[in-house]
Amino acid sequence: MYRYDEFDHAFVHGRVAQFRDQVERRLSGELAEDAFKPLRLMNGVYLQLHAYMLRVAIPYGTLSSKQMRMLAHIARKYDRGYGHFTTRQNIQYNWPRLSDTPDILAELASVEMHALQTSGNCIRNVTADHFAGAAADEVADPRPYAEILRQWSSVHPEFSFLPRKFKIAVTGAERDRAAIQVHDIGLHLKKDETGALGFAVYVGGGQGRTPMIAKKIRDFLPEQDLLSYTTAIMRVYNLNGRRDNKYKARIKILVHETGTEELARQVEAEFANLQDTELALPETDIRAITAYFAPPALPERAEGWAGLAAWKKADPAFARWVEQNVQPHKNPDYGMVTISLKPIGGIPGDASDAQMDAVADIAEEYAFDEIRVSHEQNLILPHVALADLEAVYRALVAQGLATANAGLITDIIACPGLDYCALANARSIPLAQEISARFGDAARQAEIGELKIKISGCINACGHHHVGHIGLLGVEKKGTELYQITLGGSADENTSVGEIIGRGFEPEKVTDAIETIVETYLGLRTDASETFLDAYRRVGPQPFKVALYGDNAKEAA
Repeated sequence: MYRYDEFDHAFVHGRVAQFRDQVERRLSGELAEDAFKPLRLMNGVYLQLHAYMLRVAIPYGTLSSKQMRMLAHIARKYDRGYGHFTTRQNIQYNWPRLSDTPDILAELASVEMHALQTSGNCIRNVTADHFAGAAADEVADPRPYAEILRQWSSVHPEFSFLPRKFKIAVTGAERDRAAIQVHDIGLHLKKDETGALGFAVYVGGGQGRTPMIAKKIRDFLPEQDLLSYTTAIMRVYNLNGRRDNKYKARIKILVHETGTEELARQVEAEFANLQDTELALPETDIRAITAYFAPPALPERAEGWAGLAAWKKADPAFARWVEQNVQPHKNPDYGMVTISLKPIGGIPGDASDAQMDAVADIAEEYAFDEIRVSHEQNLILPHVALADLEAVYRALVAQGLATANAGLITDIIACPGLDYCALANARSIPLAQEISARFGDAARQAEIGELKIKISGCINACGHHHVGHIGLLGVEKKGTELYQITLGGSADENTSVGEIIGRGFEPEKVTDAIETIVETYLGLRTDASETFLDAYRRVGPQPFKVALYGDNAKEAA
């Protein structure tokens, strides 16, 4: 992973000192909240319903064991003993005192971490495929380019006060595990016919009040042009994005109102002025950054194949975990392990300080000191020898981290909702817990197969409900919570926005509605290999509407 140089260290420590002064002035009353707000947001500090919240950046979701231990330490010392991993591959602390935030940032800086630009109308944390550098289907590791974008965008003088927040995601495989088509800019790393690396460029994706799928404006952008082309996009957006209406301020609205062809023309015109300037990436710089992300030297561990077969035969629970939570590595003697942060009946994305310490220990001993955070609110050990899987599993069991549900119905994405967030209309966490408990039986989950449920407590869509196979949106109606259900969303290479199925459901009726949807799917699928999403795309919404609303299916819409 990337290591700070002298500039990085001085820069981050300087920002901590600056923010310490700002906090002291706020606490003394010298600085009013209105003046303090943009300063704290640029340092990741929110004011939520009950307390301040600190959002810490985890660039492209990559952590070392030392950094994970620091996150555990902060949870223990400054919070209530846990942290919440988010869909932006970040971690949030829900209960820090404002007076402690400079000390937290100083401790983060000691392990080369920060909270810069995790909020505000700027370029947020650049995310990437959580299997990057290990996946068998990868063309190249996208993280070096995410790091280049991070360095370029950090406190960028031109792009620190955009019309609205801005999110970039990068993937390097045909299977999109970074949801690039629901980002402001999505980059698909690929090779051209000569074998040269470059990017397909997507612009204008996003969720929230007006969900839109990004439009491809370049099929192949040479890697050396990454910063000049991204700058061109940003300049067009910064100049023309709506600043008069925050609900229309995202680049997706600009793309929609301008038209894809016209926006692409404007970007290309700006790019023509930038292509051969100092923004062009030298090959030496690309390779220098790439060297930081060289995969670990993986010794041959062929003995793992026989041992794994024996362990699976002896322990059905272990076999189930391997089947669901271990994916093929580009080295056949290794696997990529998903550590589910979705215990049955638990809070999606939460991890205690003890669990974070344990993951750090496991990664240090068995996974070459590397941990990832996925945008699906789980943790990943990207390089684990098959021979070590049984030992890793036992260590995870001891910490309540061995739930075998990655990609299944209980692997639910959920935002903090009305339990924490001042913007929320409804609760997300209790609903996720109830659905998880209802479908917690391992055999039933296996029967249902791949099914992604995503829950948001408001229209801002932090829980990515628009792209859930089943999405739940909490709304407020006449002073009570109500949940709108969407079906057929997806955030992979075949991205789709879910369709609203009908009128909303009261909180106590939602889980029954999910059960009805699931039973309808099981009754209409062609065979056990047809996933929920495939079945929905084949039959459409009508069978589900009839099952949910009966004779009133038409009126329900």
